[in-house]
Amino acid sequence: MNSLWCYLPLAEVDIKNLGHFNPLAIFFFFVFVASSLGITYWAAKLTKSTSHFYTAGGNISGFQNGLALAGDFMSAASFLGITGLVALNGFDGLIYSIGFLVGWPIVMFLIAEPLRNLGKYTFADVVAYRLRQAPVRIASAFGSLAVISFYLIAQMVGAGELIKLLFGFDYELAVVIVGCVMMAYVIFGGMIATTWVQIIKAILLLGGTILLAILVLAKFGFNPMALFSSAAAKYGAGVLAPGKQVSDPLDAISLGMSLMFGTAGLPHILMRFYTVPDAKSARYSVTYATALIGVFYLLTFILGFGAMVLVGQDAIKQIGTGGNMAAPMLAEFLGGDAFLGFIAAVSFATILAVVAGLTLSGAAALSHDLWVNVVRGGHANETEQLKVARFATMMLGAVAIVLGILFKGQNVAYMVGLAFAIAASANFPALLLSMLWRRFTTYGAVASMLVGTLSSLVLIYFSPTIQVTILKHASAPFPLKNPGLISIPLAFLVGIVVSLLASEREAQEKFAEVENRIHIGFNG
Repeated sequence: MNSLWCYLPLAEVDIKNLGHFNPLAIFFFFVFVASSLGITYWAAKLTKSTSHFYTAGGNISGFQNGLALAGDFMSAASFLGITGLVALNGFDGLIYSIGFLVGWPIVMFLIAEPLRNLGKYTFADVVAYRLRQAPVRIASAFGSLAVISFYLIAQMVGAGELIKLLFGFDYELAVVIVGCVMMAYVIFGGMIATTWVQIIKAILLLGGTILLAILVLAKFGFNPMALFSSAAAKYGAGVLAPGKQVSDPLDAISLGMSLMFGTAGLPHILMRFYTVPDAKSARYSVTYATALIGVFYLLTFILGFGAMVLVGQDAIKQIGTGGNMAAPMLAEFLGGDAFLGFIAAVSFATILAVVAGLTLSGAAALSHDLWVNVVRGGHANETEQLKVARFATMMLGAVAIVLGILFKGQNVAYMVGLAFAIAASANFPALLLSMLWRRFTTYGAVASMLVGTLSSLVLIYFSPTIQVTILKHASAPFPLKNPGLISIPLAFLVGIVVSLLASEREAQEKFAEVENRIHIGFNG
C-alpha cells in the first residue's frame, strides 16, 4: 500500500492513448468479430424454420443453455456498468452485484420448469394458455417491448463508448456500427447463432474477468482487504460505506425488489427455457447459470475497486461520465494494448450476444405474439413467420440505435436497473398469477400487465433520472430513482382485484390442465 503513489502517473500516461486508433487492440477485436460472423454463417444454414429461429429447435443441452443463460445475463451492465459504479461510488455498487444474482432462485423454483412445460416460444404462451389469446398477447407484447427497449439502451450505450475507446470514432457512428452488426447476427443466424455466440462469450468473459481480478489482487499481495484499505486511503472511508449511490432507504428497497423480481420477467431470459428439450434440462441450466453468474458478480466488485485505486476516478470520468469504461481502462493499465484488445473484444461480444438475445425476444413478441396469433389468428406458414420475424428484427435494430444515441453518457448498470423494474412490474405478476392462481382471468392479466408497464414507465419519466439528469430540471415530481416499490405491488393488486370483480369460468376449468402440465410436462 505504501507504493500506491506510483500508480497514478502511469494511469495518466496511459489515458492519453485511449480513444485513439489502437492497432493491437483492434486486431484482437476483429478476431472475435470475424469468428462470431463465421458462427452466424454456419447457423444460417441450419435456420430453416421458426422453431430454429426462435428456440434453436429445442436441441440445446442443459449445460450449454446454462452457459448461454449466463452469457445472456452477464451483459454490458454487469461487466462494464457495475465495475464503473463501484469504481466511482464504492460500496453501493454491491447492491447491483447482489441484486442481479438473487433473482435466480426465484427463476429456479417458480419459473423455469412451468415455463418449459407450458410454453412454446415466448412467456405470453404461458400467460395466455388458459385465457383469451388476443388481449393477453397484445398486453404482453407491449410490456415486453418496453423492457427490451430499456435493456437495449444500456447495451448500445456501452457498445458506443467501447468502439469510441478503441477506434476513436464519434459515439453516434459507433452506435450505428454496433446496431448493424447485431442485426446481421439475428436476421441470418437466429437463436442457433445467438446461443453459440453467448456460450463462447460466457467462457471468454469469465476467463477475462478471472484473469483481470487475479492481476488486480496481485498488486495487493492477493489480499482483498489491502485493496479496500487502499481505496479508503485514497478516497476516504466513505467508499466502503453504503449511501453514496443509493442514499434513500426506500430507493434501495425499490431497486432491490426490481432486480430480484425483474430477472423472472425478462423476455430474453425466459425465452431461453424453450431452447432445451425438457423441464429437467431447464432446471439444470438454471443451476449452472447461477453458479457461473455468482462467481462473476463477486469478481466485478474486485474489478471496480481495482479501477478506483489503480486507474483513478478522475481518469475514468475523462473517458465517460457514467464510468462504463473502467474495466477496459483497468485492462489497459495492467496488461497494455494486447489485454485491452482482449477485454474490449470480450466486452463487445458481451454486448452483441445480449443485444441479439434481446432483439430475438422482441422479434418473437412482434411476430409470434402479435402477427401470427393476433393478426393472422394462428394461421401463418413458416415462410411468412420468418419474414415477419426478420423484419421485426430490423425495426428493433433501428430503435436500439436511436435510443443508444439519445441516452449517451448514462451508466449502463443503472439503465438496466430500470429495465428490471419494468420487467418486474409488467411481466412477473401476470406470469406468476397465471400459473398459481385458479381465479386469475383474462381481464386481470391484461390489467396487471398494462398497469405494471404504464406505471413503471410514467414513474421513470417523472423520476430524477429523466427530469434532472437528462432534461436538466431542478427537481423531479417522483422522488425515487427506481419505480419498483410502487409499480410491482400495484401490478399484483390490480391483477387480483380485477380478477375478483368478474370471474371467468373457462379459465378456471382449464387451470387443472395447467397444474397437470406444470408438474408432469407434455410430450407431443
